[in-house]
Amino acid sequence: MKFLFSILLLCLFSFSVSAADMPSRIEINYAVTTDIGEGEINEVMEIKHTDDGHSYSIHSEAQATGIFKLLEPNRIVRHSEGIITQRGLRPARAYEKRGKKEPSLAAFDWKNHTITLKHKKQQLHEKLPEGTLDRLSLSYNFMFAPLPEHNIECYLPNGNSLVLSSYTITEETLNTPIGKMKTVVLTRQEDKSSKLKRKIWLAQNNHMLPVRIVSVEENGREIEKIVTGINISYKADE
Repeated sequence: MKFLFSILLLCLFSFSVSAADMPSRIEINYAVTTDIGEGEINEVMEIKHTDDGHSYSIHSEAQATGIFKLLEPNRIVRHSEGIITQRGLRPARAYEKRGKKEPSLAAFDWKNHTITLKHKKQQLHEKLPEGTLDRLSLSYNFMFAPLPEHNIECYLPNGNSLVLSSYTITEETLNTPIGKMKTVVLTRQEDKSSKLKRKIWLAQNNHMLPVRIVSVEENGREIEKIVTGINISYKADE
């Protein structure tokens, strides 16, 4: 049975990468709530594919609104770009920028198996483990790669270091502002002493897109974002 299941996953993966109806551009709108006030963050994510279907770009911008904007007036910009492989996304460059602060940058050198991390004016070079992703590419990776049966392990840049992250895999029916969705839920496993928490809901019937993310950041801030709109284009940008 496990052998047949593996064959089915492989077939689904091969189809997803080569099928003519694979999206070339996706825009997602999220409403975001935090533990400080009733403000919202409006975030737009885009994923772009070239005509040959082998590269990607994901861009995310978050802007506080309402009361929350008084406390967090600056935009948060995240970006990831790279290529699509048979094992999923392989980032070449990723960064996060908050307002006018210097961005945190990760540059992936797969040929030499090294990653350069720039954070708070510090620059470090680390060994680059196979399968390393960044925060954005992890959320979209399973559009292109078969999902493991029980858990996921991968390295992610976190400021000036690489952190090994482990996620368990479950299923859940999720109510969203745009309807009920069958989802796969990735839950990050943390040490008991860690403040960090992260769960990602991927829509099973909509290209495994991330439709909800709940996290607790290093500063203790609780953030939940949930999809409010999805716009998909199936033609390459002209």
